[in-house]
Amino acid sequence: MSVIFASQTGVGILGNVLLLSCHAFMSHTGQRLKNIDFILSNLTLANCLVLLSKGIPRTMVSLGMKNFLDDCGCKLVFYLHRVARGVSLGATCILSCFQAIKISPSSPRWMKAKATPVKYTRFSITFCWTFHVLVNSIIINYIKGPIESNNHTNLKDFGYCSVVVSEKNISTLYISLLSSIDMMSLGCMVSASGFMMFTLYKHKQTVLYIHKKACPPKSSAETQATQSILILVSTFFCFYLLSSLFALYMDQFDKPSPWLVDTSALMAASFPCLCPFVLISRDPRVSRLCFTCCVMINPFCKEL
Repeated sequence: MSVIFASQTGVGILGNVLLLSCHAFMSHTGQRLKNIDFILSNLTLANCLVLLSKGIPRTMVSLGMKNFLDDCGCKLVFYLHRVARGVSLGATCILSCFQAIKISPSSPRWMKAKATPVKYTRFSITFCWTFHVLVNSIIINYIKGPIESNNHTNLKDFGYCSVVVSEKNISTLYISLLSSIDMMSLGCMVSASGFMMFTLYKHKQTVLYIHKKACPPKSSAETQATQSILILVSTFFCFYLLSSLFALYMDQFDKPSPWLVDTSALMAASFPCLCPFVLISRDPRVSRLCFTCCVMINPFCKEL
């Protein structure tokens, strides 16, 4: 498990840092970045924080290390993970809604909506960070350091940290609040994805009709970007669903088994690990820049 966690964390952080570096380089060299790049940069940053706050502690636990975090360290790790996880969900939702509006039909009733995401993109991302920083601050009160004995009946052990089992009413209220936010974001994400799939289908049918099913033109850059976002949203939704199911099942036990905790952590970190490679492979600008860097670092890549 230590090898799996270390590989997932290392590869994921490498991919996210590479993607962030490409965006920073393009911005520094004067290339015009799209509004969607701002959303992707924040999504990538949130993914890095998820991998750091989830992957590294689980790797250390799998290696047999204990008590490497005190109360403050545990509070910081859990808090960063909750904030980054929420921002990752929010940024993916904003990304899908932004692209859905962008590819909407160019009719008069959609023109005002098309101008809205460009104007409020930065505001939405900033609000997303601020909201999750404030809402998840309550979790700091319930995180403690590792359990040193088995006499604590009001603590739930997670290997390197523990969580205080609070009163049922408070716990239910907090979980309901976070769950309702997540469900709203997922609902918007799924609705936007469905709209994009329908729009792409109508566009394809129109192209086939115009060209009489013979030699249709290549996909436009907007179509390719939409397909990339649909792949990203589908991947996020699958891993998020699996992670949530494991988390709900794990919540039924005061002392969850190590395999259950490890599997839940793997599911939670899978999307942040895969996300940058999906984006790099689907974005020609970033792909070319990454290949150029590879050639500069390793001359053997020139033979490819």
